[in-house]
Amino acid sequence: MLQQLIVLLPLFGAMAAMSVGRLASARAAEILTTSLVGLAALFAWITFFQVGFGDGERTYILFEWIRSGSLQANWAVRVDTLSAVMMIVITTVSALVHCYSIGYMEEDPSRPRFFAYLSLFTFAMLALVTADNLIQLFFGWEGVGLASYLLIGFWHHKKSANDAAIKAFVVNRVGDVGLGLGIMACFFVFGSVEFDPILDIVRNDGLVQPFFSQTAVPLSELKIQFLDRTYPAIEIVGVLLFIGAMGKSAQFLLHTWLPDAMEGPTPVSALIHAATMVTAGVFLVCRMSDLYAAAPVASAIITVIGLITALFAATVGLVQTDIKRVIAYSTASQLGYMFFAAGVGGYGAAMFHLTTHAAFKALLFLGAGAVIHFSHHEQDMRNMGGLARQMPATFFAMMLGTLAITGVGIPFLYPDILPVPFGFAGFVSKDVILETAYGGIEGGAAFAGAAFVGGLIAAILTGFYSWRLIFLTFGGEWRAPAEVRKHPHDVPGVMLWPLAPLAIGAVVAGMAFYKPFVGYGAEKFWGGSIHLASEDHGGDSHAGDDHGTDDHGAATYEETGIAAYADADEAPAEEAYGDEAYASDDAHGGEHHFPAWVLVAPLAAGTIGLVLAWFQYGRGKRDPLRPGLIRPGGIVYEFLKNRWYIDRLYQILFQEPARLVGRFLWKRGDESTIDGGGPNGLARLMSASAKRTVGVQTGFVFHYAFVMLLGVVILLLVVS
Repeated sequence: MLQQLIVLLPLFGAMAAMSVGRLASARAAEILTTSLVGLAALFAWITFFQVGFGDGERTYILFEWIRSGSLQANWAVRVDTLSAVMMIVITTVSALVHCYSIGYMEEDPSRPRFFAYLSLFTFAMLALVTADNLIQLFFGWEGVGLASYLLIGFWHHKKSANDAAIKAFVVNRVGDVGLGLGIMACFFVFGSVEFDPILDIVRNDGLVQPFFSQTAVPLSELKIQFLDRTYPAIEIVGVLLFIGAMGKSAQFLLHTWLPDAMEGPTPVSALIHAATMVTAGVFLVCRMSDLYAAAPVASAIITVIGLITALFAATVGLVQTDIKRVIAYSTASQLGYMFFAAGVGGYGAAMFHLTTHAAFKALLFLGAGAVIHFSHHEQDMRNMGGLARQMPATFFAMMLGTLAITGVGIPFLYPDILPVPFGFAGFVSKDVILETAYGGIEGGAAFAGAAFVGGLIAAILTGFYSWRLIFLTFGGEWRAPAEVRKHPHDVPGVMLWPLAPLAIGAVVAGMAFYKPFVGYGAEKFWGGSIHLASEDHGGDSHAGDDHGTDDHGAATYEETGIAAYADADEAPAEEAYGDEAYASDDAHGGEHHFPAWVLVAPLAAGTIGLVLAWFQYGRGKRDPLRPGLIRPGGIVYEFLKNRWYIDRLYQILFQEPARLVGRFLWKRGDESTIDGGGPNGLARLMSASAKRTVGVQTGFVFHYAFVMLLGVVILLLVVS
């Protein structure tokens, strides 16, 4: 019952919020929804420890939802480690965002509606991650899309907010077409939409008999014809499902909605970026990780798209002046890290970074919201500055978030001195991702080398734009208008205390979750909920040949989960994964240790970004807004400011042709043909006939007498 309540409590809050707001008060609606989501968060943490460290996977079937022929889908609550991790991320961040919103939205007259939407968003995401089949997952998937539309466009009196909401909805529909086709392909190939039957067939290369086929064949031999070519069925399924993930997680080409989503209230941005919508794509790939482990082409596509996204978003973030948009592009970049980690086989590393990222990204967004609230809803960093003295608590919190996202820590302390790597959350999880990519180079993972190098470049850019935000917002002189300086909005305590648990998470989440997520306890912790062929003994790593001990084990690529990447289709199971593979040095050709420079490189990359940002924006009393290496008006600046011209390209390729076609069909098709030949044409005909008939009535008596006489003559002729 506890697990079902985790999903249902936010739904109860969403259903009751507006009625309570009307019958009681807006504050009552706020307290009700916040309390219910907070209770769901408490239950989620209890479930997390029960499942991850105790009882293991459980599935609660609530009722049979769909049955049509061989298609069956139950409404269930699937509770395994993967869904338990997602539940604590979703409910914890959502509860803190609910609490924060009590202060942030205090002056908004539509607060009950806002809190109802927040709770609906939380419910939809929980329904998605606890789904036992792809149909239920699709229900949650679309529910998240609907809730995001409502929240992004919450301030519907603003045209920009309405446009952003529509854009998010439409772009996500493109990705959802891919997901829908992927679900249909799964049913066509596997004869089921439930996760367990699908993944069991994938793991065992079982027999499948698609519709209209007379014989069953092993999954690895099944081909699907498309455009006069045949492709492995598993690759087709993997690519289609990933297209859906691209839309929800704002990956390159389907990313354009994410920056515009900043038109919604800041708490919405925190919830979307840290815990709900954008993490759905990563979750889907990890949920289907056994399938992707057997689909190297689909995995390579994931790696490439993730890498491009990480670099694209990081470069565009360099020139943003809106504080929320800087953080928004950092989200897309960090999601790129998660995807290319999954692409090279590091599903545990991807989920590890998703979890740590939720803490420091929510912290950064809520801190930015406090700054915006204090500054009379000013979002341009050029009109800020000097806020470290005005908002010391917020400054401290955002400093911790920045230290986390830029990956500050101390390498080489693990495993000889400390039992886990020592550093902020992003230092630990991002390092595991980059080590995963490096290990994949020798293991033969496609594009692993490019992912490692690109990840380091993105780390430099991350350091630059993150510290640029700190220097422009909190450093230097206070550049706000006189009215803001005289009457700043005080930030209430209800907006500040949610930052505290997030700040703690930004500091310790990486160290706390390292062992179970990617360390030696990973196999037991995940319990088969994600594919661990390359990660059975997690991410333990260090430099040098003499650091391995009996207490901690030798730090090998195999131990980091990173490396051997034995092809499951070609290698025996004991070589592909499992303890047997690690019992012998010969399982993958002997032990391989990470060079020291690999462990130092991520920290060095972030430091380079810090130094460059300090020289441009933080050094002495020089004008932080002076032109830098990327000068406004230059080719590079305009290219980045216009977001690689992707939006403009879509306008040329899709929006403008669609507008022209629509106008043609409207003017020539609807107005001229349908209306002209239909109701309007008939009306004109009747009008013309009436005018001719009316023309006979001249108004002269002798005309009427003549017609009457003529009629009498005709009548007499007929009678005679």
